[in-house]
Amino acid sequence: MGDEKVKDEAMQIMGMFQILPRLVVFDLDYTLWPFYCECLSKREMPSLYPQAKGILSALKEKGIEMAIASRSPTSDIANTFLDKLNIKPMFVAKEIYSSWTHKTDHFQKIHTRTGVPFTAMLFFDDEDRNIKSVSKMGVTSILVGSGVTLGAFRQGLTEFTQNQNSIEKNKQVWRDKYSGKPASSETNKD
Repeated sequence: MGDEKVKDEAMQIMGMFQILPRLVVFDLDYTLWPFYCECLSKREMPSLYPQAKGILSALKEKGIEMAIASRSPTSDIANTFLDKLNIKPMFVAKEIYSSWTHKTDHFQKIHTRTGVPFTAMLFFDDEDRNIKSVSKMGVTSILVGSGVTLGAFRQGLTEFTQNQNSIEKNKQVWRDKYSGKPASSETNKD
């Protein structure tokens, strides 16, 4: 499936949802591309997973911001590859550095840079430990097996919507509990 066809399908998938994330964050190694950048040389020409470029293009066209959170110890190679693939300008934040914190520091910096609340973010990564730790911050996090795909994208948007609906229900319960009256009740006017 070519990039344009993937982009069109990703646009259709987004059209099925009333609530979309404000920011989508991607890991690099084994999420956007099928390798560890530290195992390659800057001189090599990298490639993305087959559906990654179309998904990135659809998000850009829809006006949804994107960021990178990568624990790569070779940020110079990662940045060179982003340039070679002509996708570097698509990202509003690029947090690429080695870390032992399972990407929580990366997300703090992304939040500070963008002002986007964690609950308005969607994250794709290939490591379960990153998914677990970032999820605890309130970010909807999706584990990918063989890179970001249209199936993972649909799953991410579905879980994001479910999380947003849960947040709204919890807010309503809190309002009802602490305001003394249900928010949905009408007041009588005499």
